[in-house]
Amino acid sequence: MRTCHNAFLGLAALAATPALAQHQHMDGMAGMDMSAPAARTGQGRGVITAIDLKAGSLTIRHEPIQALNWPAMTMTFKANPSALLKGLTVGQRIGFDVKAQGMAAEITAVRPL
Repeated sequence: MRTCHNAFLGLAALAATPALAQHQHMDGMAGMDMSAPAARTGQGRGVITAIDLKAGSLTIRHEPIQALNWPAMTMTFKANPSALLKGLTVGQRIGFDVKAQGMAAEITAVRPL
């Protein structure tokens, strides 16, 4: 019985070690800002390569966007509001306003070029 009891205590201590280590690790992060990154805005120019009315999204092959430090690439953006998609066509060249926060980005205005 004593052997079982000692084995149980050993396993319990082993199981608690990662939680204790994690807690101690987090204590040293008291001064860190854990809030979401601030939204950044910019303006871009590009060509529409796809429109998804159901998802309310627009895929654009865009030029570099200096204000966001983005290179030229093809990206899919959520349109906010989705009414921005009305009248747009694949292959159309546009100017657009974008708001980016973390890994999410949305189009907030569209202008034909």
